[in-house]
Formats: sequence, structure tokens, C-alpha cells
Amino acid sequence: MHCIKVGRLTIGEESPCFIIAEAGVNHNGDVAVARRLVEAAKEAGAGAVKFQTFTTESVIIAQAPKADYQRQTTDASESQLEMLRKLQLSHRDFRGLKEEADRVGILFFSTPHDTRDIDFLVSVGAPLIKVPSMDIVNLPLLEEVGRRKVPVVLSTGMATLSETERALATLRQAGCPSIILLHCVTNYPIKDEEANLRVMDTLARAFDCIVGFSDHTVGTAIAVAAVARGAKVIEKHFTLDCAMAGPDHAASLDPSQFAQMVTDIRRVEQALGSEVKRPLPVELANRKAMRRSLVADADLPAGTVLAREHVTLKRPGTGLGAELLPYLLGRTVKRMVPRDSLITLDMLFE
Repeated sequence: MHCIKVGRLTIGEESPCFIIAEAGVNHNGDVAVARRLVEAAKEAGAGAVKFQTFTTESVIIAQAPKADYQRQTTDASESQLEMLRKLQLSHRDFRGLKEEADRVGILFFSTPHDTRDIDFLVSVGAPLIKVPSMDIVNLPLLEEVGRRKVPVVLSTGMATLSETERALATLRQAGCPSIILLHCVTNYPIKDEEANLRVMDTLARAFDCIVGFSDHTVGTAIAVAAVARGAKVIEKHFTLDCAMAGPDHAASLDPSQFAQMVTDIRRVEQALGSEVKRPLPVELANRKAMRRSLVADADLPAGTVLAREHVTLKRPGTGLGAELLPYLLGRTVKRMVPRDSLITLDMLFE
């Protein structure tokens, strides 16, 4: 049974689901908005807030086109390079966000996009490093991340099982101490039928890791369902306002929606209970009121040989249970049993 200690939290089979507010670039390049995202994530009940740490020119060439969803949610006339420049924060900004997260009591981590970003995040004490779906085949980056010996959250969007296996092997061989795999479908948003939650079972069987779900569906129902199916980590995009301009806001949850998701996840976790089938204490009193007992279906004079037609089953369950009926048939009634009364042993045995 796997578990990972991260800060004050334990992530794994016996622990509550680790819920990540994926702030990403939903600060729109404004560090004040980013600070509010940190505070709002804490208030909404998230265990961690995650950002993306990058220098635009190290991520993308000038001619790179936007993804389809980016063209739909941002200015179609600007390039992806221009869009990302507007969404970039400095290392100094992120240092302040880490301090703010520490102040309010929420874990801070981020997605680095090059070696410089990796080293920076390690230097400020980020307890996790996120490797995004797009970099699951970026073996040089995976090697650099693994060498820092920090636990990794690895998203598997767009990847085959063999690509996932190679990424895990690369991280482990480089020295990564522990890896959380997130099932992910890379589009924003995805349809419910594209979520394919059973893939979590495949990942858990194939790789013997803690498995979670990076959710890009609309709303919260699928994230909650993933927890019911066994996800130990949920990552969900988080914004202050879904109507804000930017590539990811429309596929995100606002603080009230996120808080409701957290509440629903915690309810589901309580409802899962244990694998032991037994009557609970609250059921025992109801069992007496709701089960049936053996009842005389007619007046039974003394000397009557008890037959099946003499007996019916009615509430309450405080008398002899139906399971005793085969052992009582053929017995002689010792004293008068009025119709519609509970049959007791002293009516049949002296």
C-alpha cells in the first residue's frame, strides 16, 4: 500500500484524497490575482495550489500555432507566443506566492518547463514537482526532474501505456523517490464520455503507483465519481471567475464551485466506508421494527399440530424469525394462540 508524505499531508491509500487547485495561468500575468488564487484555494478546501513556471521563449517558437481551445477562448489574432508572454510570472513573483501559501497554510507547487525552473522550485522548497502531459515524452526534462529527488506528479494525457512506462522508468532511474500518476485527457473541456475513468484501474495495475485524475470535464460530478472509483488525487482547474479572459478560465471552477466539489468528495469518502458487511448500530433498532416475526394466521387451539397455513409473517421483528419456521412445523400447540399474535416458544414447548 503506497503513501507519500508531502509537508504535513500524507497522500495515498489510507489518506483523504489530495485535492489540487490548478491555478495554472489563471492569474493572467497579474501577481496580485495569483495571490488571491492562493488564498481562495485555501478557503475552498484545497490541499495544494499549483501554478505553471516558465519563460515563454524557452517553451515555444514564434511560429507555433495556438491549440484549438486556445483560439476559442483567447484573441484569435495573437500568436501562442504573444498569449504566453501575457501569462508569465517571474521567479520573484513565485517566491512571493510560495511565501503566501506558507502563510495561509496550503501547499505550493508548480510545473517547471526547463532546468532553470526546476532548480528554482527546488530552491524555494516546493514539496512536489508537476510534469505536465505535454512533457511525458520529454526524457531530458524527466531526467533533470528525477535528479532533484523530489516527489513528482505526472499527468498522462495524450500518452500511450508504453510512453507512460518509459517516463516512469526515466524518472526512477534518475533518482525520483516517488511518483503520482494522474489519468488525464488533454482537451479543455472534455465530454463526460471522454473521461474514461477506468484507465485509472489500468494505470494502478500496470505501474503500482498512487493514481489520481486530472479533470478537464465541465462541473464537478466526474471528479467526485473518480474519487468513488479510487482516485487518491484530484487536480481541477481553478479561477476566481470563469468569465475572465484567458485560455483556461472557461474550463475551471470558481471558488464556490471548487468548495462544493471538496465537500462532495469528502462526503463520498465517508460513504465508501469499509469492506466489512455487518449490521451497523443504527440498523439494529430498525431491524426489530422492520423485520417480520412468526404470527398466528388464525386462532390456534391447544392441540393444533402447527402447519404452514397456520403461520404468516408480520412486523415487528421482536418475535421468532422466519428462519425458525422449518423447525417448528409439526409441533403441537400447548395453549391457545390468538389470531394475529406473535408465536413464542412457550406456546409450543413446555
